[in-house]
Amino acid sequence: MQNKTTKDYVQLHFIVLLLGFTAILGTLISVHSLSTVFFRTAIAAVGIYFVLKFRQVDLNINRSGAIKLLSTGFLISLHWFLFFFAAKISNVALCLAGFSTATLWTSIIEPITYKRKIRPYEVLLGLLVIGGLCMIFLSEVKHIWGLILGILAAMLSALFSVINSKLGKSYPSQVITFYEMTGAAITSLIPLLYTLTSGYLTLEQVIPHGWDWLWLAILSLVCTVYAFSVTVELLIKFSAFIFNLALNLEPVYGIIFAYLIFGEKEQMNLGFYAGTGVILIAILIYPILNKRFGN
Repeated sequence: MQNKTTKDYVQLHFIVLLLGFTAILGTLISVHSLSTVFFRTAIAAVGIYFVLKFRQVDLNINRSGAIKLLSTGFLISLHWFLFFFAAKISNVALCLAGFSTATLWTSIIEPITYKRKIRPYEVLLGLLVIGGLCMIFLSEVKHIWGLILGILAAMLSALFSVINSKLGKSYPSQVITFYEMTGAAITSLIPLLYTLTSGYLTLEQVIPHGWDWLWLAILSLVCTVYAFSVTVELLIKFSAFIFNLALNLEPVYGIIFAYLIFGEKEQMNLGFYAGTGVILIAILIYPILNKRFGN
């Protein structure tokens, strides 16, 4: 990993702040979650294409690289679908709480990918996060599916974060973003067309209208093109575990945003906030343990 500067840490937490707002935007957009993912990634792919063409960046890469990037786009589209769907069927807070398990997933996936030993303290911190989630679950049983889908979204997030930390060493971050957004748009369009032609979804549920276009523009260009490009750069400097540990602040930002925007709908009971507090403790403990036991 490269040496980190104060600017890198500021960028990292600014990106987490932006990502904390994505669940809010996904909830504000009225169309089906599958449609949200398609339009988000399609607009992002077109946007980044014109940016790269304006900057005269060469988009040509070898076939093997293109397949890897487009395939990663599939994982990203599935992750975002689960993420947005979880927020819609429960609420933003529960979705983001489930998403915090990215730390545990990364503590398992990253060592396997880089062929290094699993660090026991990373697993313990991941289990601490799980403990916090159990507290949340016991206090919010009625929202179990939102929590489960949030956890699955976290697993996929950990997987493509580790993948991108490796791909970022071979390709420019914005080129990676273009190919992965293109892959995500294609893989989300196929099931979207199927559900539309089969009658499962109607045109009204698929085609954005009114304010949807503004929310999609912000979601696609700010929270995707900008945030995703910077994320790939940061994953070269930070380990995927550290990045996903910082992402555990996403629920905090998201819950604050959700309460300010949606009010009482997002108000949770004491068990939820206690569990969220446990998750935050894991974040604060990590730098101490990493300094003591990391290598």
